[in-house]
Amino acid sequence: MKIIVTGGAGFIGSALVRHLVGVRGDQVLTIDKLTYAGNRANLAAVAGCANHRLEVVDICDAERLRGLLFDFGPDALMHLAAESHVDRSIDGPADFIRTNILGTSALLETVREYNANRSGEQACRFLHVSTDEVYGTLGAEGAFSESSPYRPNSPYSASKAASDHLVRAWRATYGLPAMLTNCSNNYGPYQFAEKLIPVIILAALRGAPVPLYGDGQQVRDWLYVDDHVQGLVAVLENGALGRTYNIGGDCEKTNLEVATEVLTAVAEQTDAEPGGLLRLIEFVKDRPGHDRRYAIDASRIRGELGWRPQTSFADGIRQTVAWYLDHKDWWAAANVQGVG
Repeated sequence: MKIIVTGGAGFIGSALVRHLVGVRGDQVLTIDKLTYAGNRANLAAVAGCANHRLEVVDICDAERLRGLLFDFGPDALMHLAAESHVDRSIDGPADFIRTNILGTSALLETVREYNANRSGEQACRFLHVSTDEVYGTLGAEGAFSESSPYRPNSPYSASKAASDHLVRAWRATYGLPAMLTNCSNNYGPYQFAEKLIPVIILAALRGAPVPLYGDGQQVRDWLYVDDHVQGLVAVLENGALGRTYNIGGDCEKTNLEVATEVLTAVAEQTDAEPGGLLRLIEFVKDRPGHDRRYAIDASRIRGELGWRPQTSFADGIRQTVAWYLDHKDWWAAANVQGVG
């Protein structure tokens, strides 16, 4: 296939690009603005591949998008470009509104124009990759399904909810061959250093405090990034147009449990004293609007497409810690901020 991946130099996007180019052999055009979360080094494994090209483009630039789309002639566009850090959205929501809402609108219109003289199998499919945070927060029981109401609580999740609604509207109004996915918390190699698990790993390696918001009892459903990629490909190839698929790891853990498992894995791989690393955990003032619990019901994608996560949290964390230990050059210069 010929596939455009927006945000393809980011964490999830680069994992997707490496899989499409290096494993499947698809022809891929990566579009990325290369802001703080986008990194050329994430695509080093495919940099010399004849079936991959990177274009540094702002997805709000409709003219550039139009030229690239008509020149490349894609079978599908997988839209992952987004401002995605909740803390940053609290400090500066305008960037999230611009990229996540206006950028998605520009992409939808460009693909609609591209598809004007194409139909059926010739039309470009639009896969919009979103988050479970659009659903808000859960109580002690239950899980988000594709029919859960939207109740976003942060500027980030509100901007993603708006972009989801735009995709649905373009499908209903214009017949755009679009699908949506909403995923749970991802983790794995190449994750931006301000996210929870990298923050814990890098703090432990430096002997610095490991900050957790509030009481550390916020619950998230954790999904290894390569499992997510497999889910995205399954939806792209076999998902029903106009359908939403929730992709989750069926792995609920409190932030304190995550920190404990990550620090234990760091101790195992560095010969550090586990108790000493665990004493680095430090509870800090909670952030505004912090959702208490997320959980994904992924029964639709399991039942319709046969996808299910393959990586246990223990294995995924061991692999992630090993990657950070082996790639100090990748993260050493990172400005690590933020907490879980």
